[in-house]
Amino acid sequence: MGNHVVVPAPPLDALVARLWDWDAPPAAHHYERVLPVPGAALIINLHENETRIYSDDPERRCIRSAASVIGGPCLRSQIIDTAEQVRVMGVVFRPGGAHALTGENHEALVAQDIGLEDIFGSSAHALRERLLDTPRAQERLALLEHWLLGHMRMPRLAPEVLYALGEIGARPQVTRIGPLVRDTGLSEYRFGRLFRRQVGMGPKRYARLLRFRSVVDAVYHSAAVDWSAVAFDGGYGDQAHLVHEFREFAGMTPTAFMAARGPYPNHLPLD
Repeated sequence: MGNHVVVPAPPLDALVARLWDWDAPPAAHHYERVLPVPGAALIINLHENETRIYSDDPERRCIRSAASVIGGPCLRSQIIDTAEQVRVMGVVFRPGGAHALTGENHEALVAQDIGLEDIFGSSAHALRERLLDTPRAQERLALLEHWLLGHMRMPRLAPEVLYALGEIGARPQVTRIGPLVRDTGLSEYRFGRLFRRQVGMGPKRYARLLRFRSVVDAVYHSAAVDWSAVAFDGGYGDQAHLVHEFREFAGMTPTAFMAARGPYPNHLPLD
């Protein structure tokens, strides 16, 4: 029971940030808002035979997918149903990791979740069946890691993309994409196309997402926040710019985000 997180061993750790296993009773609230992260994700529902996300509007339209899906990185927050988050496990990929697993253009994974069986067929079906029959979380995680290692193609990211990821990751508050592209020696068009294929989004949006994530990490545990100072330190033009980015990525204002915080930074209880 509970939440278990592991970092895979080399060489898988170059493509996978972490594997996790959640086994707990349903939450008291029905919906949660999940904040976007830079990497794609693999979700395997071991409690129900489907996964569900909901539209961010009063109607909360339900989008149903297979029990095992891969998708992302998400460009905006998503709303999930906590009723299915009872026994579920997953993978958080590093940039390029999902492409290494599926062989898909990473942009296709951003457009919609793809059933794992649609890509791997009987192998994905057998994986879930074995996970269903495995009672211990650590054993399930070891099984999933072994399956990933057997299916990963282990390609290297293009050196231009690898360089850009390092530069943006080190200084998301101040990175300017134009000079960075010139450093790679590629044209803006070629670099943008390559980056989107391997990462799933353009370099400007990737930098914006990392800048937003750095602000979330900085304020999450704070009792009170000076948003003007946060905006300045985060590299935003002003507080209004920061509010705009919160609405874009989190679907709410910074103040609403702080009020909605729960025990996990990426999951905001709704109702």
